Amino acid sequence: LQTHSLSLSLQAKMSRPVQARRLEGIDKNIWVEFVKLAATYSKVNLGQGFPDFPAPDFLTEAFTRALSGGNHMLHQYTRGFGHPPLVKVLAQFFEKLLGRDLDPMTNVMVTVGAYQALFCCFQAFVDEGDEVIIIEPFFDCYEPMVKMAGGTPVFVPLRPNPPKDGKLMSSADWQLDPAELASKFSERTKAIVLNSPNNPLGKVFSRGELGLIAELCVKHDVLCISDEVYEWLVYDGKQHIRMASLQGMWDRTVIIGSAGKTFSVTGWKVGWAVGPDRLLQHLRTVHQNSVYHCATIAQEAVAQGFQREVMLYGKPESYFVQLPKELQQKRDWLVQSLDGVGMKPIVPEGTYFLVADISQFKSDVPDVPNSDEPYDYRFAKWMVKNKGLAAIPLSAFYSEAHKNNYTNFIRFCFAKEEATLKAANDILQKWKLEKTSS
Repeated sequence: LQTHSLSLSLQAKMSRPVQARRLEGIDKNIWVEFVKLAATYSKVNLGQGFPDFPAPDFLTEAFTRALSGGNHMLHQYTRGFGHPPLVKVLAQFFEKLLGRDLDPMTNVMVTVGAYQALFCCFQAFVDEGDEVIIIEPFFDCYEPMVKMAGGTPVFVPLRPNPPKDGKLMSSADWQLDPAELASKFSERTKAIVLNSPNNPLGKVFSRGELGLIAELCVKHDVLCISDEVYEWLVYDGKQHIRMASLQGMWDRTVIIGSAGKTFSVTGWKVGWAVGPDRLLQHLRTVHQNSVYHCATIAQEAVAQGFQREVMLYGKPESYFVQLPKELQQKRDWLVQSLDGVGMKPIVPEGTYFLVADISQFKSDVPDVPNSDEPYDYRFAKWMVKNKGLAAIPLSAFYSEAHKNNYTNFIRFCFAKEEATLKAANDILQKWKLEKTSS
C-alpha cells in the first residue's frame, strides 16, 4: 500500500508547463533588480520616481478625517467604478480643462493608480495581431502590457538634436521625425501610446508635435492612450496641452491621470481614466473583472484634495501652482550638481526626472569581460555599489532593438528633499575630487 501511495505522489507532481504563453519573455523587470540594489547599497536613492518630502497637509488631514470621522461607511465598499464624490469632482475639474461637459458616471473611472488604468486600456482595446505604436524612450510597462494583451508593439524613437552653441541639451531637443512616425501607422495599428510630459526624458510635447500625432490618428482611425500623470509638473512657463482637447481627438482618446503624481502620494495608488463612454465602457468591463474596486478612504481624501483645487484653480496658493515651482528649483540644483562634475544633464521641461549623459565616465567603470550588459547598466550598478548613489539606466526605457543606441545615459529623480539632493551633490563633488587627484 505504501509503495502504491508513493508512486501516486510521484505522479502527482506536475510535469506539464504551468506558465501562460502571454507571460513569455516579459518576466524580467528593471525595478525588481534596481530597487534591490538601491536598498542594499545606496546612501542616496535618486532611482525610483517617488518624493521623499511630505504630502501636502490638506490632503493628509482629509485622509485622517475620512479615517476617524463619523462616516463609518467609508470603511466599506463604494461604487466599483469610482467613489461618487471623486468621480464628480474629477468630471468638474476636467470640464474646465477640456472645455466640454462630462458625465461623472460614464466619462470618468477610478483605478488602482495610473498603472491599472493603462492595464485596462491595453486589455480592453488590443487584440491578437493589433499593433500599438510606442514612442521611445517609454515608461517600461507599456511594452509588456501590449504583449500580454496579444498585441505587437511598434517603436518610434525621439531623436536627439544637440544644440550647436554648447548650451546644455533640453528635453525639447529630442524630437519625432514626422516621416518616420507616419511610416509606423498601418491598417494593423490599433492605438498609439502618448506620454506627455514624458518619463524618463521630461519632454513636454508641443502643440505642433501633438497636432502631427492627432492628424495621423484621425487619418488611420487609431486610438490614443494618453498617459498624462505628470500634467501639473511642467517648468519654465511651459504649457501641458491635453491630446483630447485637439480637433477630432476626444472621441478616440483615453486620458490617464494619477493622484500619486498630482498630490505627491505615490503609495495611495489612486488613478483615473477620462474619456468618452464608448471607450470607457470597455475599461469598466476589464476593471470589474480584475480589481473591481479601489480603496474607499484614499478616494475620499483625493476627492477632498480636488475640491480644494477646484476652488483655488489658477491661484498662487493652489498646490498645482506651488508644486511645480518647488520642483523646478530642485531640478535646477541637480542640473548644476551634475553639470559641475561632467555628467551632462538634459534639462527636462516637466516630470520628476532628468537624464544625464555619462559618456565622459567610461574610464571609471571597469570592463566586464564577455558581458553583453549595456554600459549604462554597468555604470548604474557600479555607481550604486562604489559611490552609494542610485539612478536608473536609460536603455531600460527602450525596446530590445534600439537599446544599444542609447547606453550613454542614466535617469535621476529630483523629486526629493533638499537634504537628499545635497547629499547627492556631496557624493558627486567627492567623486570629482578623486578623479582630478588621480
